[in-house]
Amino acid sequence: MNVPGIPNVVRYVVAITGASGCMYGIRLLQELPGEKVLVISKMAERIIPHETGMSIEQVKEFADVIYDDDDLFASISSGSYRFDAMIVAPCSASSLGKISNGLADTLITRAAAVAIKESRKLILVVRETPKSAILLENELRLARCGVCILDANPGFYSKPRTVDDIIDFVVGRCMDQLGLEHDLYQKWE
Repeated sequence: MNVPGIPNVVRYVVAITGASGCMYGIRLLQELPGEKVLVISKMAERIIPHETGMSIEQVKEFADVIYDDDDLFASISSGSYRFDAMIVAPCSASSLGKISNGLADTLITRAAAVAIKESRKLILVVRETPKSAILLENELRLARCGVCILDANPGFYSKPRTVDDIIDFVVGRCMDQLGLEHDLYQKWE
């Protein structure tokens, strides 16, 4: 993003919501270049230690800026605050439903609303299966607004051997959507 008189800084908002798959968001924090702004939902704060064995403080160390999900005065809640893209990984069905229906009652859903209204890249790594018609309709509504719905579905052509390989495939697909080079998985040849 080029702003006259301001150094060119690539800034990503990473939100981790209360769905299984918190490692997707954590790996993104480890791999993304530039400034990383982190928001963790209250439910994700409970899930992270259970799924990963990591403390919330350990996860926060991967971010440059951290906001509480209930801080609607945070800079990312305003369209005048510049960020290049937002990735919600994982994105719970509840968060997806709120974002799809314009409910901005948390910092995560407000920042997503800002991304949509300001035509910024928004990637939702949905980690829900099976999907109800309601969930699919919410995804379709957002896709029609230009939101990238990136299901946490691994590819197996790269012959993953570990859970980390599977996580890296999904994170690599996020990086692909952002136009970033990476070596997280072997590309199809």
